Amino acid sequence: MNRKVLLIEDEPNIIEAIRFLLMRDGWEVETHSDGSTAVQAVQKSGPALVILDMMLPGRSGMDILRDLREISETANLPVLMLTARGQSRDRDMAERAGVSRFMTKPFSNAEVLDVVRDLLAQAPSQ
Repeated sequence: MNRKVLLIEDEPNIIEAIRFLLMRDGWEVETHSDGSTAVQAVQKSGPALVILDMMLPGRSGMDILRDLREISETANLPVLMLTARGQSRDRDMAERAGVSRFMTKPFSNAEVLDVVRDLLAQAPSQ
């Protein structure tokens, strides 16, 4: 089973916290911080799951999500979107764009692990 997560986030503290948490749980974690090349990073990495920040340098997470949903190889890839902005319209936009789950920062370690495990359990076999 593929246990690779691609974390697309530009905040170093969040990158380190999520990477540590997931690696301790047995995940292989790759990171990427540039929104303008994020879609290519997903295609190159072949992760089981993407954790995607909504606000990135170069390109928004929402635009990246829309692109991933239009590519046949990534159309069903589980995507957990993170945002510091918790407005319901952001959540609604993400859901319309095809996000698997939406989480507002700050979040608990247990919450992240629960969502990642749940998304993997629901994902089609690869």
